[in-house]
Amino acid sequence: MSLMYTAGSLVAARGREWVVLPESAPDMLVLRPLGGSEDDIAAVFPSFEEVRPAEFAAPGPDDLGDQRSAGLLRTALRIGFRSGAGPFRSLASIAVEPRAYQLVPLLMALRQRTVRLLISDDVGIGKTVEAGLIAKELLAQGEAARLAVLCSPALAEQWQSELREKFAIDAELVLASTVSRLERNLELGQSLFDKHPYTIISTDFIKSTRHREDFVRNCPDLVIVDEAHSCVAADDTTQGSASTSNQLRYELLRKISADTGRHLLLLTATPHSGKESAFRNLLGLVRPELATLDLESPAGRARLAEHFVARKRADVRDYLTKEDGLADDSLAERTAFPSDRWTKDEPYKLTPAYRALLDDAIAYARDRVATAGEQGRREARIAWWSVIALLRSMVSSPAAAAQTLKTRSESAAARTAQEADALGFPVAADSADNDRLEGMDVAPGAAESEEAGARLLELSQRAAELVGPAGDAKLKALTRHLKSLIADGYHPIVFCRYIPTAEYLATQLEGKLGKKTRIAAVTGTLSPQQRLERIEQLAAETTEEAGDPAVRRVLIATDCLSEGVNLQHHFDAVVHYDLAWNPTRHDQREGRVDRYGQKRDQVRVITMFGEDNGIDGKVLKVLFEKHRQIMRDLGISVSVPDETASGVTDAVVEWLLLHGRQGSQESLFELDGHQESFDRIEREWNSAAEREKTSRSKYAQRAIHPEEVAREVAAVRAALGGAEEVRDFALEALGGLDTLVRDPRDGSGDFTAQPGGAPAGLRDALAATLGGRLVEEDREIPFRATPAIARGEAALVRTDPVIGAIASYVLDSALDANTPGPRPARRCGVVTTDAVTVRTTLLLVRYRFHLTLPSRNGERQLVAEDARLLAYEGMPSRARWLDDDATAALLAARATANTHEQLVRNQITKDLNGLPDLAAHLTEYGTRLAAELDASHRRVRKANEEIVRGLKVVPQEPADVLGVYVYLPQQPVAAASASTVSGAEA
Repeated sequence: MSLMYTAGSLVAARGREWVVLPESAPDMLVLRPLGGSEDDIAAVFPSFEEVRPAEFAAPGPDDLGDQRSAGLLRTALRIGFRSGAGPFRSLASIAVEPRAYQLVPLLMALRQRTVRLLISDDVGIGKTVEAGLIAKELLAQGEAARLAVLCSPALAEQWQSELREKFAIDAELVLASTVSRLERNLELGQSLFDKHPYTIISTDFIKSTRHREDFVRNCPDLVIVDEAHSCVAADDTTQGSASTSNQLRYELLRKISADTGRHLLLLTATPHSGKESAFRNLLGLVRPELATLDLESPAGRARLAEHFVARKRADVRDYLTKEDGLADDSLAERTAFPSDRWTKDEPYKLTPAYRALLDDAIAYARDRVATAGEQGRREARIAWWSVIALLRSMVSSPAAAAQTLKTRSESAAARTAQEADALGFPVAADSADNDRLEGMDVAPGAAESEEAGARLLELSQRAAELVGPAGDAKLKALTRHLKSLIADGYHPIVFCRYIPTAEYLATQLEGKLGKKTRIAAVTGTLSPQQRLERIEQLAAETTEEAGDPAVRRVLIATDCLSEGVNLQHHFDAVVHYDLAWNPTRHDQREGRVDRYGQKRDQVRVITMFGEDNGIDGKVLKVLFEKHRQIMRDLGISVSVPDETASGVTDAVVEWLLLHGRQGSQESLFELDGHQESFDRIEREWNSAAEREKTSRSKYAQRAIHPEEVAREVAAVRAALGGAEEVRDFALEALGGLDTLVRDPRDGSGDFTAQPGGAPAGLRDALAATLGGRLVEEDREIPFRATPAIARGEAALVRTDPVIGAIASYVLDSALDANTPGPRPARRCGVVTTDAVTVRTTLLLVRYRFHLTLPSRNGERQLVAEDARLLAYEGMPSRARWLDDDATAALLAARATANTHEQLVRNQITKDLNGLPDLAAHLTEYGTRLAAELDASHRRVRKANEEIVRGLKVVPQEPADVLGVYVYLPQQPVAAASASTVSGAEA
C-alpha cells in the first residue's frame, strides 16, 4: 500500500508546515516542522486531522528588505538547522560548539565498526565534551540505542547536567540514594536498565553484587567510564580496601568489554598513574590484544593510535595552524586556557600556645605508639592511624583538633592489623584516587580506649581555647592572603582537609574580608546536588551586585569539590589551607579553576605550610618539590601513586615521633631502614614519569592528521556558519530589533545588549533561556566570543540557546509578513551598489535530502536539510552562474546609491517571474551537492568499508527558494528623484 505523501515532501497541518519523515505509514504521518529538530517531531493521523499538500511559497514583491536581509536570513536559517545533511549528524542539534581538536576523538570513533577508545587528554581540555559528542553521534546515527555512564557519585549530577544541557540526552541518575525509588516503578521482571535507556550510574551503586549482575545482563550498547584509571588494579597490588574496590570495578568492566559489539569509551587524564601492569590492564579493556602489544615498535604504536588519544594543553592551545602542516592559518583556532599558574608557598609560624599544645600532642603520640608496639601488631596499627589522625587534625585547625581528640578512632574497631590498615588509611591519608574522596572530609578520631580519654580530653579543651586569630596564626595568615587576592580582583577557593576546619574558617572570616565579600562553605555534609546549588547561589548573589567592582566571592571547601566539579566560571584562585599529603590532590584542586573557560590568563595558587610544626615543611620538600620538578621537565603532571606518598609521610611521622618538631631536616633521610625505601620511591616515581613522557611522545594521537580535521572543520563551518558570521548576525539582528547594543570594539569580540525595546516575542524567548528577571529588569546581557560562559551570558556560537532564540525570531518574522514590530530580515531586496558591474541576483535556497545511513543495526532513513547561496548575472532566462567565492562576496555589498521605487518593483518582479527558468540549474546543483555530501560521509568513515556500504544521499525536489536579492550596478545620475527610496530601505 503506497503512501499518500512521500518522505521529504511538505504538508500543512495544525497551522504550520511540516516535512514528512520516512517512518510514516499510510494511516499515520511522522512529521518534523520545517527547519525544526527531532525534538519537535509529531505524529498526525490524516483520518482525524486535516493534512494537505504544501508548497513552499515563493517570495512576494511587496515585502522588500534592506541590504542586510540576505545575510541575516541566511544565517538565521543555518542557525535554525537541527538536522544537517553532513556526516556529523549531531553537530547541528547540540548546545555546545566543539573546539576543532575535540573533533579528533569523534573522527576516530566514526572509523570503527565498534567504538573502543581510551581518551586521555590533559585535565581541563574537555574529555566530557569529547565523550558527549561521540555518544550523541552514535545515538543519532542509530549505531547505539542505550547509554550508561559510570562515574563517582560526586560527579553524577554534573554528568547528568552536561548531557542534558549540552547534548539533549536526558539520563536517569542511578545512585544508592535513588535506586529504591526507581525500582518501585519497575514492572515484574523488568530491569532498571531496560526501563531507562540513558543512565548515569555511581560506582558506589554498582559495587552491590545484585545490581552489578543486573547491569551486566542488561548493559547498554554504549558505555562511558569516567576516571577509568580507578577501575583497574595492578597485578601485584596489595593495598587492602583500595585494591578490593578497584578489583571489583575491573572485573565488572572486563565482563562489559567482553561483548565485542559494545561501544566503550574510557576517560582518564592519568592513564599511567599506577604501575605498568595497571596500564596494560586498562588497554586490555579497550581491546584484549592491546594489552600485549609491543609498544616500542612502530607497528604496535600505530595499532594503539587507532584507539588512544592523549594530548596536553600545549598540543591544542593553537590548532590547525601552519605549524600543524596546513598551508595557511585560515582555520586556526586558539583555545583560551590560562597561560600560567602563579604559585607561591607561604609559611606561617605557630603561636606559643599552639606550639605547646602540639608538643604535648606529639609527646602523647610518641608514648601511645611505644606502648602499643609492645601489645601486638593489631594494637600497633590502631595506634599508628590514631596518631596520624591526631597530628593531621592538629595542624589543620583548632576546631578539627578539638573534634578529633574527643572522637573514637575509626581503626579502633579493627580485629586484625590488616583491618586496621583498611579502616585507617582512607581517613588519614590523601589518596590520589578520587573515588575515595566522598565522605573522607570528616574529622578522624584519635581516641582508642577509655584509659586515654582523660589526657585527650584535656588536649581537646586546650585546642578549643585557641580558636580565632589570637591563638591561631594560620587563620591570621589566611586572612592576610585572602585580602591581598581580593584587592587584586580575584575570587578565591580555600581548600581544607576537614569539615570542622572549613566550617571554622567560614565563621571566623565572616565580616573580616570587607563588606562586599560574600563567603560560603561547601563540605561533605551536603549532598553533591546541594553543593552545586550552594555554589550557584553564591555566584548568583555576587552576579546581581556585579555592577559594584568591590563585590567578591570566597568559597571555603573540603576535598569533596577537589575533583570533577567545574568551578572556572566563578573562581580564579586557589589557596591550599591544609597541605595535602599527596601532590596529586593539589593538582585536582587547582584543576577545578585552571581549565578551559577560565577568563583569567593567570590563575593564582597559594600553598600554606607550617614551617615549625614538624610536618608540613618536610612533606613540602620531599613530595612537592619532586612533583614540581617532574611538572617542569614534562610540562604535565604525573600522578603520585598512593604507595609512594604514604611511604614518605610514614617516614615523616616516624621522624617526628623520634625527634620532635625541632629535629634537623637532614635526619629525616638518615632513619634506619628508610634510605632504601626512599630510593625505591624515587625509582618508582621516575619510572612513572618516564612512562608518561613516553606515552605523550610515542603513543600520542596520530591516527587523525590535522589536515583531515581541517577539511571537516571547513565543511562544518560552510554548512553551519562560523564564529564571525554568528557575531555579525547577532549584532545586526539585535540592532534591527530595537535592543540597546554596546560594542566596545576592544578586540575581545564581546558586546552587550539590553532587550527592553525588543518585540515581546523576542523578549519572551530570551526570558525562557536567560531567566525572566534579567529580561524584565532590562539588564545588560553579555555576549561572549568564547563558548565557555557563566550564567546570564550568551556565547557567540550557533548552538547557544540565546543565539538560537534570536535566529528563530528573525527567521519566523521574515517568513510571516504580518509579524508586528521590526523585521530585520526580508525575503526580497533590491540594492544599487558599486560592488557589481552587471545586474546580479543572489538566491537563498534550501535543499532537502533523503539519507540512507547503514549501521550495524540496519539501514536508517533520514531527511536532512542544507541552505546554500547561488548567484547569477543577467536575466533568469540567460543566467550566467557565479562561483561560490563570488557569490559569498555579495553578502558584503552595501548600497551606494538610491534606487527608484518603481525600478525596485520592476526588477524584483522580473526575477520572481523568472524563477521557473532557474529550476533546471537548481536541480542540477542539488544533485551535485548530494554527490559532495555522499563523498563527505564516505571520507569520514573511510577506514571501514562495511560502514559505508549502502550509503545514499538523494535530493528532494523541488528546492525551496527562500530569498531573492537583486544587485544593480551604480549608474551616473544627474539628480536624485523625489520618488526614490534609499538602498537602506530597499
